[in-house]
Amino acid sequence: MRSAKVAIEPVTVGDPSEHPGDPTCHDRAVTPSDHRLGDLEIADDPAAWGAAGFRVLADDTVLVGETRVRLVGADGPRGIRRAGIEGSDGPVDGLPFGPVADPEPAATTSHPNTVTAIDHLVVMTPDADRTTAALSAAGLEVRRTRRFEVDGTVRRQTFFWLGRAILELVGDDHGHGDGPARPWGLALTAVDLDAAATALGDRLGPARPAVQAGRSIATVRTGPLDISVPLALLSPHVPENPTP
Repeated sequence: MRSAKVAIEPVTVGDPSEHPGDPTCHDRAVTPSDHRLGDLEIADDPAAWGAAGFRVLADDTVLVGETRVRLVGADGPRGIRRAGIEGSDGPVDGLPFGPVADPEPAATTSHPNTVTAIDHLVVMTPDADRTTAALSAAGLEVRRTRRFEVDGTVRRQTFFWLGRAILELVGDDHGHGDGPARPWGLALTAVDLDAAATALGDRLGPARPAVQAGRSIATVRTGPLDISVPLALLSPHVPENPTP
């Protein structure tokens, strides 16, 4: 699982230290793409997400920034079953994409864990070239590629905008395996990791420095909660030129 740990805390396209002079990286809010991540369908019990510090509405949904997370129960295949993306016509290289179920963006709501947005959706693939080409053909624009090594294997991260969120594609740099790409996990922006730790107690791991300069990350201990999607909380982005 070491590669998965790396996958959920990337140097994203929103890191200004990695892209000096690129205005798309100074403020993620100014460059949303047309492919907004409008909704996710996740096969988890709503009570489990409530125990993770999310405010679950009466219709078993959780509003996270501009994305509506629909919790459909723990029966059948677990994990992210569907992602509603504006402009999507259907699955892409096995990824369960489709049109947004509700065209109106989710309304903002507060959560005890202080989560305000989806920072990135992590997707795993056995063939990075194939999935990158399929996503590009579906209209998503590659914003950045990063390579790193895990246990002697070179891995590749490729980043695409999904509205104000990022799709992070992870796979072996030269892998050409069979099988579809699949959604894997979520990194979520939390405005106050200390408050999140207070709300979650031992359900949240200790905060540590993230790969991105100035940010911290803490992993939600999803196993004991029976949440099927790996979750991490990230402190907000640090602007390159903060206002005095």
